[in-house]
Amino acid sequence: MKRFFIILLVIVTGIFIVSQTYLAMSTKETPHQPYKVIRAEKEFEIRFYPAVTMATIRSSSKTYRELGNSGFRKLAGYIFGGNSNQQQIAMTTPVHMDINDTASSMSFVMPDGYDKGNLPQPNNAEVILENTTDEYVAAIQFSGFASDKQIKANTEKLERVLQANNISYYGHFRFLGYNPPFQLFGRRNEIIVSVNRGFKEN
Repeated sequence: MKRFFIILLVIVTGIFIVSQTYLAMSTKETPHQPYKVIRAEKEFEIRFYPAVTMATIRSSSKTYRELGNSGFRKLAGYIFGGNSNQQQIAMTTPVHMDINDTASSMSFVMPDGYDKGNLPQPNNAEVILENTTDEYVAAIQFSGFASDKQIKANTEKLERVLQANNISYYGHFRFLGYNPPFQLFGRRNEIIVSVNRGFKEN
């Protein structure tokens, strides 16, 4: 009996390792929103993001967990066929979340080649298709599972770093998530905020 449980433990551990490795590899292969690094420092980056089209939901949620649970379900419904063409649209990373006390939002970036003109209309009226504009942002990265506490701490860290480097910023600090919730290792999270031109480039 003891030998059986040891063999079972080895099998379960092997399946776990294989599944987590597969998830990490799949995440790397998922299309990423394109950007160009303009300035790279030890603690932060300045990036240029070209305009894209996003599917977005607005929400009164004020926490990461609350917005993530309700928003992801609605947006995933749209790309998995909940639209006028019953069309499957590829998932991309990162997921954008703007969490604040007035009007929060969550967005999926639409794959390259899609815009408001050729995307199917959402069945759920809460899902809105919108175009972004080109923007420069400052970004800071952290690992592990995101939480409101971590988001707040890294937001404050990015704010301090920008002030120390005399880089002016505007708008809300936003959270970017790159991994599915069941991926345990190799997780990537970021905080970004729009910055004004005038910063020093590398």
